Amino acid sequence: MPGRYDSSVRSLTAVYVGTFTLRFSTGLTGGLLLFYLARMHTHFGGPRVDETTLAIMTASFYAAELVLATPFGLLSDRIGHHRVMQVGPLFGVIAAVLTWATTNLAVIGGTRILEGASTAASIPSILGFIAMATAGDELLRGRASARFEGATLAGIGAGAVAAGILFDGIPHVWGGLHRDAFLVNAGLYTISLLIYRYGVGEPPGEREALAGEHSGWRRYGKILLSSHVWLLAPTWIAINAALGLWSSQSLFQLIREPDPRFADQALMGGFVGSQIALGLGVALIVFFAGLAFWGERFKRYRRTTIIAYGIGGGAISVVGAGLVNHGASIPILAAGAGLIAAFGLFVLAGATPAALGLLADMSEAYPSDRGAIMGLYSVFLALGQIAGSFIGAQAAARAGIDGILVATLILLGVALVPLGRLRPFEHVVGTAAEGLGSGPTRESAA
Repeated sequence: MPGRYDSSVRSLTAVYVGTFTLRFSTGLTGGLLLFYLARMHTHFGGPRVDETTLAIMTASFYAAELVLATPFGLLSDRIGHHRVMQVGPLFGVIAAVLTWATTNLAVIGGTRILEGASTAASIPSILGFIAMATAGDELLRGRASARFEGATLAGIGAGAVAAGILFDGIPHVWGGLHRDAFLVNAGLYTISLLIYRYGVGEPPGEREALAGEHSGWRRYGKILLSSHVWLLAPTWIAINAALGLWSSQSLFQLIREPDPRFADQALMGGFVGSQIALGLGVALIVFFAGLAFWGERFKRYRRTTIIAYGIGGGAISVVGAGLVNHGASIPILAAGAGLIAAFGLFVLAGATPAALGLLADMSEAYPSDRGAIMGLYSVFLALGQIAGSFIGAQAAARAGIDGILVATLILLGVALVPLGRLRPFEHVVGTAAEGLGSGPTRESAA
């Protein structure tokens, strides 16, 4: 039915665009908050903020996502994925306005819970939609997984890049909006709401899925216990913990006033918004290129192979960053180290869409419960980010950027261990997808 197919393609495109704008707003709020908290004591008359306070703020966001992702996933299975994804931007608007209005840390912590609720409502419903729209087509699923991760990371990255410019401005050109940038972000959340409301329709098979048996909490527990999803959990949680070290604590160290204890580390403090924006922009381009590359290789390589490559790439990137941190005074060494870090980042990019593809494969056995299953994406991400934020806080307080680098290597090593246990069961995870006519299987030797 060409008309239905065209409608599905348009809806998927709208989902990718809406994901980008929504995650842009999420990244922008997170980035603005780092500048706001780092400057609160000196510029806005608020309290002084340290690494532990920042970790609590970060954990509040992900704790809300962790607790609420499953209920919203269950709800999307019952009333429709495209309906529930409209709820997230509404929470985001409220959170942005409240953050703009206060320097009270307790209230700001509450806004982080609202932001987490925004993500919890959006991500399981979006992933449930994608899993339903790509059922039976492995190549499309690989591309869709990569595009979702691309839209997510490009949005978060671009938002973080924009945060530095909007908050601090550009030296000698523009003074920036400072805390008023939160109001701009409230308007951007509204754009995401309009995209989901008017651009995303009902995916193929949704009516049948809505009419089927759905997960109550008891059935949901049985599904989790009977699936192989927990073989994936340790690796994905550890990878997200490693990423969590960098999404908050490392940027905070770059922005804050230099710490004399770590005078030998070039990346410890004193950077302004435009410098942060430039560095994040380059990293974003490299990571996005990696997503595009690995997203086209789902039929050639096993998911676990791509994840293993990604973990190795993360370790290479850490080595490069360490060389930059201690060799910035030698231009040739710094440039070479930067290239090493960029290569590692390119390889690392494949890990997240491969893990997402595995989770989508698992959902094939439960077509009426895709939102609930895909909601585990948020659960695993939240657990990892919460762990990473507190590990990063302690590591940074004790050893600065060097501490974060060492902690990252340890977490990547932890991620690699359970991957070996998942690999023998990978063909079982994908059985349902292959039964739907997904095409040739991946090369077992890859």
